[in-house]
Amino acid sequence: MSDTPTIRPKDRDAILQSLRAGVVPRVGQQHVQVGRVEEVTALIGDLGRIADGGSGIRFVIGEYGSGKTFFLYLVRSIALQKRLVTVHADLTPDRRLHGTGGQARLLYAELMRNMATRSKPEGGALPSVVERFVSSALSEAQSSAVGAETVIHQRLADLSEMVGGYDFAQVVAAYWRGHDTGNETLRSDAVRWLRGEFSTRTDARAALGVRTIIDDSNVYDQLKLLARFIRLAGFDGLLVCLDEMVNLYKMANTQARSSNYEQVLRILNDSLQGVAVGLGFLMGGTPEFLTDTRKGLYSYPALQSRLADNAFAVGGLVDYSGPVLRLPNLTREEFYVLLHKLRHVQACADASRYLIPDEGLTAFMEHCSKCVGDAYFRTPRGTIREFAGLLAVLEQNPQASWQELVGGVKVIGEINPELAPLPDEEEAGDELATLQL
Repeated sequence: MSDTPTIRPKDRDAILQSLRAGVVPRVGQQHVQVGRVEEVTALIGDLGRIADGGSGIRFVIGEYGSGKTFFLYLVRSIALQKRLVTVHADLTPDRRLHGTGGQARLLYAELMRNMATRSKPEGGALPSVVERFVSSALSEAQSSAVGAETVIHQRLADLSEMVGGYDFAQVVAAYWRGHDTGNETLRSDAVRWLRGEFSTRTDARAALGVRTIIDDSNVYDQLKLLARFIRLAGFDGLLVCLDEMVNLYKMANTQARSSNYEQVLRILNDSLQGVAVGLGFLMGGTPEFLTDTRKGLYSYPALQSRLADNAFAVGGLVDYSGPVLRLPNLTREEFYVLLHKLRHVQACADASRYLIPDEGLTAFMEHCSKCVGDAYFRTPRGTIREFAGLLAVLEQNPQASWQELVGGVKVIGEINPELAPLPDEEEAGDELATLQL
């Protein structure tokens, strides 16, 4: 690992501060990723299918703290590298797939705020995507001696045949008029409409001359339109990441929960049948959200039949082609590699600055095993937070002894062979980076 590029202090601090807070770092996920190689390979295949004009959907299932959110962030970062646009949001009681009081529109608005491209990975990329479409249309108009607005309408003709497509095209044309005349208010109103920020049709008609708005009833249709538009703008497709799907499982109202599951079924059917073009979904949830026959997805018979496990994937056999992707537990060896990577990040990839030796990593694992049992590596979020805290103390207190801090565990001659690292942990940790390239 000493041959890896130096990690910038800015990225190091962002990674370690996020992990100490128990949240997923927004940058540098590749520096601390271990395991999940087969799962990432399967998702890379999905991204390729989306980029080719297809569709896809995956339910990423894992226990609390098992790394679902981290996995979703990792796949999003790979999608950006593959010229896809990504949007992401967490479901909450006020943000759902279906609602009658603005909950679905709020989810859509959150997705649009978090739209990201390779050049704007932090979000807020919707205006730049529209600008890119308009600029490409302007270039085409100049080369063909045709009016720019004519070219825009020609390129958006296919969208006009879809649900809500005519008004969508009208709004994009309004953006162009604002661009052409320098009317910033018109451009701003067009972006507001595309973000789902108009709450009444009257306001939308006064500002843009359209009769519809994005509301609870048409959120999924707008996502399908947006995916088509994104491809027209020169990107390869749209990836929608929805985390905390367990909030649907927690809903007390049976009818509201069923309505949301109906929307999940509609998305699932379209994705599996290839109806949506250039559109993929990643949905993160817990095992209960999936398999509970009283309140989970399995409580809806049509979803249960489509999401049931492959009956032949038993006895160590796996199937990564189905819509459900269960995240396996990290092994002890993979967890050792993870600690090694965290130490590497803390030292900015300089092995001479390591604050704790290899035997200290093993001692920390043995100490955690005695304190909390096997859960320390099966749901590693809490343990990672503690290790990041240990590194912080060692860095700020050079006189401190790691042996005393981890509980005075004597390592020499007493290392548990089950906790010993793999001899090729560098290759195990770098395998994913090869897949991403």
